[in-house]
Amino acid sequence: MSSVPVLYSYFRSSCSWRVRIALAHKQIIYKQKGVHLLNNGGEQHSDEYKSVNPMEQVPTLLIDGMTLTQSLPIIEYLEETRPDINPLLPGDPKDRVRVRQIAEIINSGIQPVQNLSILQAVGGERKLSWGHDAIHKGFVAIEELLKNNDGKFCFGNSVTIADICLVPQVYNALRFKVDMSLFPTIARINSALEELPEFQKSSFYSST
Repeated sequence: MSSVPVLYSYFRSSCSWRVRIALAHKQIIYKQKGVHLLNNGGEQHSDEYKSVNPMEQVPTLLIDGMTLTQSLPIIEYLEETRPDINPLLPGDPKDRVRVRQIAEIINSGIQPVQNLSILQAVGGERKLSWGHDAIHKGFVAIEELLKNNDGKFCFGNSVTIADICLVPQVYNALRFKVDMSLFPTIARINSALEELPEFQKSSFYSST
């Protein structure tokens, strides 16, 4: 297996986007292989890709002799194996759970409800309202959690896993016409994060 990590990714996949940010933040050089989720019925369903990821989802990361799937376990692995390079979790367990709480609202409470497979099942004109409502509900909860945060990012002034999850989800919020003026703290943090080189390098716009 190549010593250079390989990321199977789709440019607009928020889960792939998270891992691209984490790799950039951890200063890990990697190769990227595109998996187009729409072409030919979805390249993730091909026999070739199923042999890499039986769930037929992106991302998949080949690193350290392993094949890793699911974005948050991938990011946690990068953090645990490279803790001294731009840490993504605070030191105190009480602070860590706050960061993970925000990340999981996005990872478990928002993104799966509005991802491609669900929207394809919903179908038709309901797609927009379905995605909008899922994101709006989650952002109400996140905005409440962040309301007393006076730092630049989701937890003070250091980038964490919560921030890595937030930026791709804000992109989806705009795509589904969520009124971001209702979520001023999220909008402020997102704007600050978009100024960081690792977020710019890894963005949907840079990966098309």
